[in-house]
Amino acid sequence: MEKYELIPAQLLYQGIVQQEHFFEPKPLEEKWILRTHCPEYWKSLKELTISPKAARKIGFPMTANLVERGRVIAQGTIDCALYAMQHGVAMNVAGGTHHSYKDHGEGFCVLNDFAITSNYLLDKKLVKKVLIVDLDVHQGNGTAKIFEDDPRVFTFSMHGSKNYPLHKEASDLDIPLPDGTNDEAYLSILRAKLPRLIQDVAPDIILYLSGVDVLASDKLGRLGMSIEGCQERDKIVFETTKLFQIPIAVSMGGGYSPKVADIVDAHTNTFKMAQDIFFD
Repeated sequence: MEKYELIPAQLLYQGIVQQEHFFEPKPLEEKWILRTHCPEYWKSLKELTISPKAARKIGFPMTANLVERGRVIAQGTIDCALYAMQHGVAMNVAGGTHHSYKDHGEGFCVLNDFAITSNYLLDKKLVKKVLIVDLDVHQGNGTAKIFEDDPRVFTFSMHGSKNYPLHKEASDLDIPLPDGTNDEAYLSILRAKLPRLIQDVAPDIILYLSGVDVLASDKLGRLGMSIEGCQERDKIVFETTKLFQIPIAVSMGGGYSPKVADIVDAHTNTFKMAQDIFFD
């Protein structure tokens, strides 16, 4: 999507970050893909033998470049987590592929970057508990299913109740929202829930999916939030995280407003809020 090229350019133009703040991840090693995803699924991606039906479920024509992109995105989220553990916060300009299951992809998601990152950190014994805060407008169904029997990863999804996916999985905490939910209602729920959740879960790291498809302008979103409300959402997450001194790694997630400038502005605000709270 065009936004993935425009967001870095906008960040540089506004002076939110400098060129030296960017890092370029390498493709993820296969062993970490196989730690989360089934060998048969990975083989079908790598060899481009995935069935037409499975490819349609993902929503993209399967190409070698698309698979490679998924590997780079997943490694980027791992790198973000490692940087966040050093500096408090780090951001992936892509990622948030939360509809990908162990054995198949869905909803434009090929490899699940948050699931892969969680397993990497746990296997390396860098953390004991992960909290996933998924504020994309769509439920993180793949992530919820992958970790349904793993108490080391707590999945929290706050999403549109009538939105995709039609069949919701059971996250550790789901907050379904009615169509048209506005800034006041959304932010009131988040302010009430997030601090207590962090206290109860006591995570060593937070993985935050900051989708901007919560905007009223989003053609797939169905909620009623403004750009200012979306920015306030990010402020709540970052201020709460900093208060509890928990490192936070962020992936961008979805955004489908008709005007690409609205998408880029909303995503850029997430970076700006992180910069203002953690480094100013």
